[in-house]
Amino acid sequence: MTQWYEALFANYGRTYDTESYTQGTVGEVDFVERELAADRTKRILDIGCGTGRHAIELARRGYRVTGFDLSEAQLRRAREKAAEAGVVVEFERRDATQPHFDREFDAAIMFCEGAFSLMETDEKNYAILRHAGAALRPGGKLLMTTLNALFPLFHSVKDFLAANATGGTATDKVTFDLITFRECAELTFTDDAGQPRTIMTNERYYTPSEMRWLLQTAGFIKVDILGCHLGKFSREDALTPDDFEMLVVAVKGE
Repeated sequence: MTQWYEALFANYGRTYDTESYTQGTVGEVDFVERELAADRTKRILDIGCGTGRHAIELARRGYRVTGFDLSEAQLRRAREKAAEAGVVVEFERRDATQPHFDREFDAAIMFCEGAFSLMETDEKNYAILRHAGAALRPGGKLLMTTLNALFPLFHSVKDFLAANATGGTATDKVTFDLITFRECAELTFTDDAGQPRTIMTNERYYTPSEMRWLLQTAGFIKVDILGCHLGKFSREDALTPDDFEMLVVAVKGE
């Protein structure tokens, strides 16, 4: 069965690059550089790389980057953009829920819900974290963002649903399950061919304590959870219930 994220990204690369939430690339890569002390010998894995915006910016700055994604259409756009930018990035089609790498990378990034939190089961989401950890050398860092469950809980689920239903032309018919912390929504969008499409999304929100526990059981020895601001990732921002996403930095153990 085709999952909603496969249907969404089947022909959405150029349109995706125009979305407001994809415009903070440079500032987000600045944060990656700070976390790596601008050491360009570091090898970086971009999980759920989409159209390659972070991978390409990192390559521009001299890093060796491998990016993978489930969507061939997104990867095709990523390869086009890398060629236009004159940089070399290894873009591969892979499934993040499956193992692929063994201690080959110094850092992994997973931003903008490129893979984690989109999966239809908690087991698949956890598998992504385990395989991300397996890809890292001891001491390597995982830098990621994910949906912050404190946001809908703090703002009351009723108000959260009402805001989502009226906050834009793309999304309506939103539900949030307090048992599973899953948001389901009807999403209407126009694909790269100009065709209107409607799908039902299913995304998982996580509490900070859940993220810390999941990452620790996946082999990470230090987990920092921070506030997440588009294009302005920083360790100076503490996580609050007003943050729609959380920024996570985790260090791989031995």
